[in-house]
Amino acid sequence: MPKAGYSVTFNKKISGFNRSVNIDSDKSISQRSFIIGSISEGVSKVSNALEGTDSLAVIACLRKLGVEINKIKKGKYEFLGKGLGSFHCKKNTVLDFSNSGTGARLIQGCCATNPNIQVKLTGDKSLSKRSMKKIIKVMEEFGAEYFPKNKFHFPLTLVSSELPVGIKHVAGISSQIKSATILAGLNAFGKTTIIEKIKSRDHTERMLKHNSAIKIKKGEKNIIEIKGKKALEPINISVPGDPSTASFYAALCLLNKDSKIILKRVHINPTRIGFFNIIRKHNGKISFKNKRIESNEIVADVHVKSSKIKKLKIGGKFFVSCQDEYPIMFAMAALLPGTSTFSKIADLSNKESSRAHEMKKILNQIGIRCKLSKNEMKVYGDPNLSVHGKKIRVSGVLDHRILMSVSILSLLTGVKANLKNFEQVYSSCPNFLSTISSLGGKFEIKKTS
Repeated sequence: MPKAGYSVTFNKKISGFNRSVNIDSDKSISQRSFIIGSISEGVSKVSNALEGTDSLAVIACLRKLGVEINKIKKGKYEFLGKGLGSFHCKKNTVLDFSNSGTGARLIQGCCATNPNIQVKLTGDKSLSKRSMKKIIKVMEEFGAEYFPKNKFHFPLTLVSSELPVGIKHVAGISSQIKSATILAGLNAFGKTTIIEKIKSRDHTERMLKHNSAIKIKKGEKNIIEIKGKKALEPINISVPGDPSTASFYAALCLLNKDSKIILKRVHINPTRIGFFNIIRKHNGKISFKNKRIESNEIVADVHVKSSKIKKLKIGGKFFVSCQDEYPIMFAMAALLPGTSTFSKIADLSNKESSRAHEMKKILNQIGIRCKLSKNEMKVYGDPNLSVHGKKIRVSGVLDHRILMSVSILSLLTGVKANLKNFEQVYSSCPNFLSTISSLGGKFEIKKTS
């Protein structure tokens, strides 16, 4: 886990390329597999796991909660699970989640209904700015307590419920809160019911599919029923490539002349491929080949070719399936003809940064006009953008997706971009720069701390 800070400077337009690349493993699936393996009974095996800073922080927190974890080799782990309610630690043990919102919320779900747990929850500056109000309210329904009262940002103290009982929960757009509710319900007495009006990421459900503890009734609204106190069987998972990370390389290929790329072994879970669906709808040449099922996830090789993309018009129905890809779509829109419109995006303000606001400031630096309201962003694109004499400077933005998006924008245009705090990219995409280099991208790295 890198401790040093880095700045990266891009200053040259990338040439056309024709390459096949491996994608960093999926962060959501990696972290869920660590947590579920820890509360199952027996030895769970996880291979090809992402080892960015967020994932490593989750492993460190699980070890503090008494979980025995063996690292076999790079990306391969064994979790010696002792079952539901088996977490144990000294009173006021500090759990530092770094920048992992997934780890922070899902482990709260496990801890809330685990007997005799009192832990201090903390994270980095970015995570500490993100509201925990929604997850707190749900865990309080299970009987957990948080201190100080009426405080909704880290650092916080969580005290587990003495007698957790299943609840009925109407899920919103957050898969993290839905997953935390599932995990809390697994160790609560009775039945927990989740009514899912908007279908969000379902990696947790797929991972628990082989257990009798969870039952899903699919329909216009999914009904998820969790039977508490039923032992979980161990899991054996090989983590596929992350479609969110793949989207950035796809964007680079789509808007770069004479380019082709094959993104190998990417999962194409329907709840995660909003970017690909949107761009195909706007004339993007993207296809899924060699489809197969691995660890209950749909996996494919994603083939992408240079394309003439139309201006983007994206409504709210796509939001849940591509939250992490909005920054790169804002960057793409800057180079497309006409005005691209992104609607119902208010929840972008509770990600690692206020993503629409930050991207507006960045695009303004190179003369791209944007109009931003609370729930909508318009980007007035310029396919003939001149970058002569223009520079992009990004400092203090602790959001890996913003930094990756500006990297792609610079490679497509040749505009000089100096990006500080680039160590944040390591949280989800530790191989980002090496992959960019393999495609022919040029950059300079400087250590800043």
